[in-house]
Amino acid sequence: MDGNGRWAHARGKPRAEGHAQGAHSVDVVVEECCRLGIGQLTLYCLSIENWKRPKDELDFLMALLKEYLLKEREKILRQNIRFTVIGRRQGLPDDVLNEIDESMRLSAANTGLTLCLAINYGSRTEILDAVFNIAAGVADGVLSPADIDEELISIIFTRGACRTRTC
Repeated sequence: MDGNGRWAHARGKPRAEGHAQGAHSVDVVVEECCRLGIGQLTLYCLSIENWKRPKDELDFLMALLKEYLLKEREKILRQNIRFTVIGRRQGLPDDVLNEIDESMRLSAANTGLTLCLAINYGSRTEILDAVFNIAAGVADGVLSPADIDEELISIIFTRGACRTRTC
């Protein structure tokens, strides 16, 4: 969904209209992925760096995300889509977090397309969080440096904090 503001600017439209068009594009892409039988779709919605944008634009983006979650929830359930999110929860408004959690809860048993939104996400931040969790596990004495391997890192990236070898 990157480039919505540039899309709007190139057409002489407000940035908000570009973001709304981006949300519509999500719907089209998700429909096509379902039709094609694609198993996993991750969409980069909001980068951590996006918090530098003007407050009114961020407020609009949060309202748009909440509206999308409410409006599309029935379709997500009807199409057997499992909804997930990656990224930091910190900084997201409580009402948006509530709708994210509800969509994830209601769709958790679905077996079709897994739709993952990367919200408040940055790859460097994900790596930093993983390293912090590993270091905390070692400092707490529940992990030893010898426990750190590719499998542990994979578990941390998929489940979040892990301070034991078995997670």
